[in-house]
Amino acid sequence: MNNQKPKYHQIIEAAVKVISENGYHGSQVSKIAKEANVADGTIYLYFKNKEHILVSLFKVKMGEFINQIVKAIEGTEFASDQLYTLIETHFQQLSSDYHLAIVTQLELRQSNISLRLQINQVLKPYLTVIDGIVQKGIAQHQFREDLNIPLVRQMIFGTLDEIVTNWVMKEQKYDLNKLVPEIHKMLVSALATER
Repeated sequence: MNNQKPKYHQIIEAAVKVISENGYHGSQVSKIAKEANVADGTIYLYFKNKEHILVSLFKVKMGEFINQIVKAIEGTEFASDQLYTLIETHFQQLSSDYHLAIVTQLELRQSNISLRLQINQVLKPYLTVIDGIVQKGIAQHQFREDLNIPLVRQMIFGTLDEIVTNWVMKEQKYDLNKLVPEIHKMLVSALATER
């Protein structure tokens, strides 16, 4: 049961569900409190306001997301295989939690500028993981030496992000995970050294 979790995480999980079902603007703190099974005032012991809940939710979930990806690629020697694992883990994580996918792909984009800046800060470690894979691929001569790493990072992240957004918009009408091999092949062929 939810009561076993610390209240902070209970509220985070409730916020994911409430925001995904009602949209950010339609999610009153009282709705989140009700879903978390806590008093309205309890929320303010942990969060300043609804914006703080959304940023914290993204921080917690993104932290878990990054840890899983780092753990998954740790034992992988080649950059190309690491990229495959990154794509696979990205899709698995979001396809296994549709509420979270809605929040990350739709609700976080409707936010104001200050919120977007905070979210960009939270994303940085994930983008650093992508950079590391690209740099490793260059060092291993799997990827071209002339790659513009910030541009490649945007291409990889943008591709995955757009595909998940499309999947959410189409209400999961297909298996996101089945796309992994094809996406990996396309990205690697764009980055690969010429044989």
